[in-house]
Amino acid sequence: MRVAFVGLGVMGFPMAGFLAKSGHDVTVYNRTESKARAWCEKFNGKSAATPTAAALGAEIVFSCVGNDHDVREVLLGDDGVMSAVDAGSIVVDHTTASASIARELAALAATKSVGFLDAPVSGGQAGAENGQLTVMVGGDDDSFQRALPVMNSYAKAVTRIGPAGSGQLAKMVNQICIAGIVQGLAEGLHFANKAGLDPAIVIESISKGAAQSWQMENRWQTMVEGEFDFGFAVDWMRKDLAIALAEADQNGAVLELTRLVDQFYAEVQSMGGKRWDTSSLIARLR
Repeated sequence: MRVAFVGLGVMGFPMAGFLAKSGHDVTVYNRTESKARAWCEKFNGKSAATPTAAALGAEIVFSCVGNDHDVREVLLGDDGVMSAVDAGSIVVDHTTASASIARELAALAATKSVGFLDAPVSGGQAGAENGQLTVMVGGDDDSFQRALPVMNSYAKAVTRIGPAGSGQLAKMVNQICIAGIVQGLAEGLHFANKAGLDPAIVIESISKGAAQSWQMENRWQTMVEGEFDFGFAVDWMRKDLAIALAEADQNGAVLELTRLVDQFYAEVQSMGGKRWDTSSLIARLR
C-alpha cells in the first residue's frame, strides 16, 4: 500500500522501517529533517517536507509523536495531514494521547469520509525495533480490518478495544498497571537487599510463581545494578500517568496507588533521572 509515517522517534523510526521492509511504499516526515534522511538511507525510502506532503496520495497515514499538542500540530496544523488525506483513506495515530483528542479527530475525519484509529502501543523501544509491539485500537471495525494487515508489520498483537478513544483508554490501563508492578518490584528487591538475601536466588525462586511479571524477568538485574538506560523514560511515563489521572478525575475512578507512584517518579526526576527508564523507582529507596 501507499502509506505515510509522521514522526520518526525511537518508536516511529523502526515502525516505519518494518512497513518498508514489508513491501509498502512509505513516505516519511519528521520535524528534525536529519532523522528523515537517516531513515531514507537505511530503508531506501523517501521523505516529505511537511505532513501534508507526506499524506498526499497515501491510503493509510500513521503518526507517532509526543503528546496532544504534537498530534494537533501534525494532523490539524496548517501543513497537517488532515488537509491532504483523500476520502476512503485511514489515519492511524500511534501517539499515547488523551481519549478526548482521539474522539475529536475521529469526528473530524468522519466529515471527510476518512477513517481514524487511535492506536497507542506498548512494548517500548525494544518492541518497536523487533516488530513485537502490542497495539490497542479505538475506532470503527471497517477501518480497523483494513489497517490490521499493515499494522501487523510491526506488531505481535493488535486488538480493537472499541469505538474512538478506546485505544487511548486501554493504554491508560496499561500504564496504571505498570506503575504498580514496578513499584512493587522495586520494594521487593530493596527488601531483599536489606534482609541480606541474594537477589538472583530470590528472583529465580519467586519468578516461577504468582509474583512473576515481564518487569521482573527483564529488569530485576539492572535494577539491582543501578542501571536505568534500558527502556521507557520517566519523563514519558509521567506524561502518560498525567493523562490517566486527568481521565480518572473525569470518570470518577479511584487511582490511589497510581497517584502515589506518579509522585515517586517526580522524586526520581528531581534526582536527575528524567531520562532514566521506569525501573529507576528503586533508586529513590536507596
